Amino acid sequence: MSARLRIIAAMKQIAEEQKVKLPPLADDLTLNETGFDSLAFAILVARLEDDLGVDPFTLAEDAVFPHTVGDFIRAYENVPA
Repeated sequence: MSARLRIIAAMKQIAEEQKVKLPPLADDLTLNETGFDSLAFAILVARLEDDLGVDPFTLAEDAVFPHTVGDFIRAYENVPA
């Protein structure tokens, strides 16, 4: 399964667990519009680190948290091997 599909699946699972009504996930949807709060994002990043073996937001000294769902996915897709 691609990183994109794993991220989307994790977001849907966390939304269900946190009782968040998740809008349709599109690359241009802002992360704020997902309805996730800081706890939901922390859970998402932790689960993705367990699943994908990487946290792109702690790897780079100048890491900036992404603005959109597409930016978030690309952060994981563009992690150097």
